[in-house]
Amino acid sequence: MADRREVPGIRRYDAPAGGWGALRATAQAIHVQMETLKAPITLMRTNQPDGFDCPGCAWPDKEHKSTFQFCENGAKAVAWEATSKRVRPEFFAANTVSALRELPDHALEDMGRLTHPLVYDRDTDTFRAVAWEDAFGRIGEILRGLPPDQVEFYASGRTSNEAAYLYQLFAREYGTNNFPDCSNMCHEATSVGLPQSLGIGKGTVSLDDFEHCDLILSIGHNPGTNHPRMMGTLHEASRRGVPIIVFNPLRERALERFADPQNVAEMATLGSTRIASTYFQVRAGGDAAALKGVAKALLALDAERGGTVLDHAFIAAHTGGFDAFAADLRATAWPDIERASGLRRAQLEQVAGAYAQARAAIVTYGMGITQHNRGTGSVRLIASLLLMRGNVGKPGAGICPLRGHSNVQGNRTVGITEKPTAPFLKKIEEVFGFRPPAAHGHDAVAAMQAMVAGTAKALLCLGGNFAVAMPDAGQSFAAMRRLDLSVHVATKLNRSHLLVARETYVLPCLGRTELDVQASGRQSITVEDSMSMVHASAGKLAPASEHLLSEPAIVAGIAQATLPHSKVPWADLVADYDRIRDLIERTIPGFDDYNLRIRKPGGFRMPIPPTERRWNTPTGKAMFSVYGGVAEDPAVFAEGVLRLVTLRSHDQYNTTIYALDDRYRGVFGRRDVVFMNEADLAANGIAHGDLVDIETALPGLARRLEKFTAIAYDIAPGAIGAYYPEANVLVPLDFIDPESGTPSYKSAPVRVRRSAAA
Repeated sequence: MADRREVPGIRRYDAPAGGWGALRATAQAIHVQMETLKAPITLMRTNQPDGFDCPGCAWPDKEHKSTFQFCENGAKAVAWEATSKRVRPEFFAANTVSALRELPDHALEDMGRLTHPLVYDRDTDTFRAVAWEDAFGRIGEILRGLPPDQVEFYASGRTSNEAAYLYQLFAREYGTNNFPDCSNMCHEATSVGLPQSLGIGKGTVSLDDFEHCDLILSIGHNPGTNHPRMMGTLHEASRRGVPIIVFNPLRERALERFADPQNVAEMATLGSTRIASTYFQVRAGGDAAALKGVAKALLALDAERGGTVLDHAFIAAHTGGFDAFAADLRATAWPDIERASGLRRAQLEQVAGAYAQARAAIVTYGMGITQHNRGTGSVRLIASLLLMRGNVGKPGAGICPLRGHSNVQGNRTVGITEKPTAPFLKKIEEVFGFRPPAAHGHDAVAAMQAMVAGTAKALLCLGGNFAVAMPDAGQSFAAMRRLDLSVHVATKLNRSHLLVARETYVLPCLGRTELDVQASGRQSITVEDSMSMVHASAGKLAPASEHLLSEPAIVAGIAQATLPHSKVPWADLVADYDRIRDLIERTIPGFDDYNLRIRKPGGFRMPIPPTERRWNTPTGKAMFSVYGGVAEDPAVFAEGVLRLVTLRSHDQYNTTIYALDDRYRGVFGRRDVVFMNEADLAANGIAHGDLVDIETALPGLARRLEKFTAIAYDIAPGAIGAYYPEANVLVPLDFIDPESGTPSYKSAPVRVRRSAAA
């Protein structure tokens, strides 16, 4: 940023991702949050066979050959949960909810762990302590008075398999399939698109496949921040010479160079390893066009080389729809591909050439693919590209959707879905003796729309920060406050808790790091990582308060109070989580010998039929899919319109903000910034450091973010970046991928102007 005026909190950061910077940041987080003597022991238990699963990302565990199995952001997540700070009832007595709403999100969670169940007192505008029995009783009384379809059951990705299973069981016995969950806001396009292509809504690769691949295509994700343990895998692949080709609108430091803190030589020499062998800054929303360009070039290369590039035997034996797919590629013009992708034909042909040479290739992708208004089509397009060369169902090859939270995939596996299958519902009826509802329920956007319309009256949140995570804060926040009831199961205070309904309860639960003792003794819970490995997790820390209950116990307590004649033995299930797992085994395929297998280090892998080239699609084959056109929305090409990409900072995980720095992007102590390409700054008469207003550029909508500081950054022309969740206000609630319902956080059309005050 030489020759630019200095901007407070903005400075170059030239070090690699990881390295000594990561160690310093880890030490700082531990120093601020945890007791000095407790911290090392706690961190050494992270992701160990006899310890607890990191409450951060869902990247799988390596073989336990290294001293520590956590990364910088994992250490922050552990420190954030295992903090020594406490928020007790006397604090709430002295601070009104109205006053707390004025505090920044970071400050709210940084107050520490909740210690008592709380109820909102409207007369004093404060939370006060309430007995568990009284809370359960009143919640049950309200729920019994409401039609089930007026109640929304939200689940966060940090929830264990056991708690999630009980939660879906409670809601279905109560009478609804309203299950908005965090998957709806991130990888629902995967859950919808991949079953159509491959017959399963999950990735097909294992961690071992990364040791056998000879090409990685990395599309639309920033692993250094959002799934940082992946950096060790990419580091190893790069050092053994595997090309890693990146498509991403922003230059992200972790995808450029990384120093592994566990590599003694790199740390001692201040060295680093290049990650991306080639980096293509695709236009925001232009990933599908780029993928079609690569596939089109691959098709042409196959013709030039006499049919030796595509795996024609695999295509004939295992797939359908190839002819229509190929015809669409041939009909798509290169000028349209170049315009929509922001990349040149020669660049995409270069990628096709590298892909043609690879014996086994993996495609990894994140929310840069899924959070677009044609995200599901883009997911199918990735699958089609892999199918062209038979890169599914062989070692070192496959598709790798990068799930975010540590058990977001497991929640879906055990039944957190608004679209349950008929076989699953039949099993529930056979085992429990009640008939669950069959009608599809609400996803996250539909749930919020029902709240806005006034047809949803109650919201139960098993973790998370629902309103803040949703788009269109102006509508979403107001809708929360019009509810009759909101219930939040949480470890810390967040903004959604403060958007109080007529009656609001905040129920504190045990964290992942804490000892969970029930009637039968110490309990373990289980989680499923992003590669379908299911393993046990058992905390060992003393609970933050004697008044905490586990998530399964809280779900069971509400269920018993709501359904006095329930056919589910709630108390018995909470007494011993093995009993919950026995029921999961009886009702969900793939959990055979569940309790036996989770007692083995590393756990077990759920069945992934495409790895055996079995395709659970209606045709019994993997399906190519036509992606019609290449432009997501004509608005993206309107004069003066830019495309908003919402981003997480490096000191952030989902809506949780650990601190106000974004080290790798050179932002320190602030979040009120918008990243812009220098050409876009000039075209809009804006200088680096100017205050700007950002407006949604869709007809009939007035969404506005004011007085943010424009920062010149290496981002693709036509795109701007701003932090999530602050920029969510600019994303309309109904601006979604119609196939999956996923909000388009990565592709909202906006205009940027200098602020009047500037």
